[in-house]
Amino acid sequence: MEVCVLLARNVSMCLRSHRVVACKVIRRNLSEIRKPLKVIDMSQNGSESKYKFYKVVLTGGPCGGKTTGQIRLSTFFENLGWKVYRAPEAAMTYLGGGVRFPDLSRDEAFRLQEDIIKTMMVIEKTYHNLAESRNRNTLLICDRGTMDGSAYLMKEDWEIMKGRNNWNDVDLRDNRYNQVIHMVSAASGAEDFYTVAGHKSRTEDLEGARGLDSITADSWVGHPYYDVIDNSTDFDTKISRMIAAVCTRVGIETGDRLAPNSIKRKFLVTCVASDESFPHYQEFHVVHDYLVTPSRKMQARLRKRGQKGNWTYTHTIRRPEIKDQSVELRMPITEKDYEILMAQRDEQHHTVFKIRRCFLWNNQYYQLDMYREPAPPKCKGLMLLETFTTDKGLTTLPDFLTVEKEVTEEPKYSMFNLSQKDEYLVDGDPNADMAE
Repeated sequence: MEVCVLLARNVSMCLRSHRVVACKVIRRNLSEIRKPLKVIDMSQNGSESKYKFYKVVLTGGPCGGKTTGQIRLSTFFENLGWKVYRAPEAAMTYLGGGVRFPDLSRDEAFRLQEDIIKTMMVIEKTYHNLAESRNRNTLLICDRGTMDGSAYLMKEDWEIMKGRNNWNDVDLRDNRYNQVIHMVSAASGAEDFYTVAGHKSRTEDLEGARGLDSITADSWVGHPYYDVIDNSTDFDTKISRMIAAVCTRVGIETGDRLAPNSIKRKFLVTCVASDESFPHYQEFHVVHDYLVTPSRKMQARLRKRGQKGNWTYTHTIRRPEIKDQSVELRMPITEKDYEILMAQRDEQHHTVFKIRRCFLWNNQYYQLDMYREPAPPKCKGLMLLETFTTDKGLTTLPDFLTVEKEVTEEPKYSMFNLSQKDEYLVDGDPNADMAE
């Protein structure tokens, strides 16, 4: 009780002195955002280091460019002065030793996948340990991740495996990795270049490769930072697009060295078809709250996102820079930090509740936000579809949704404005929203 009283007293003092910070978490984040380095800190290991630790998964079907992509991505970040680690594909330890999936019984396949995932966790933990004493920014590239195993199991077996190991999808998929990149197999869109030559453990024909690519992609649907790199360009450009996707998420400006970065597109949806009309999807409960900031031009936001009682928590600060460029600091936090930061909730904004449905359609990753009660007046019945794309046309949208119009450039559809209790629009800026 005394601790709670002291905490409340400290919060009150901070508010009276017009400070944002009521606890160590905000102080740390604000000190980071004042630094000139425009890198988003999304470290998953909870380290207090001022250097970044970023963990990305490269996944996809056979012959998608993962191996070449790892090398190119490593070289790119090493040239920027980052330390780069590459966690190898754990399954290859066994497949390279003579194991063949077609030869295994269902029970043997179950136990093998369980061991592969545990091996993967040990390998990743080793790299985490190496990065703890880092004295420079560190990138860990994982050749596949823990959710890939679900693509090779029957759904009921996957559920049994999670239960007996006390695993859940939110921790395996969302909390372990900062970003997931799906490299689409050449079997889907670049068939002339598909080959398994040089891969002793790969025997899939085009149809088999497409099937593996699809179920692997589905296994990661729902990750908050999921990018799909398809075969709409030549292979070299495909690899550059993958590197650009990582740089975009990390916050590194690449200039004209890489293909143009994706931009966020937003569409107003008026009708949704039945659930059966959707492709495979993941659905989440999302809660957004804005925090008090010392400046009207700065935004601070908390996000709580989860499934089946398992949650991730994110604290984001956005500060406008000169020439309309913004810097964002996005950081995963603990449930305890989330509760402490909620003491700084901005009473000028409503809490926003959403059902977020994430899905893949035509190799494009979408999220459909369906605002739910208790909803602010501006959000009642509102549904918004979002995607990141380099295609400025994007004339084809999911045919199971009725899209009224694009609202990317309309400020009133930014969540910051939707959540406000008055009618004020942030300088008329259509991009007033922070990245999701």
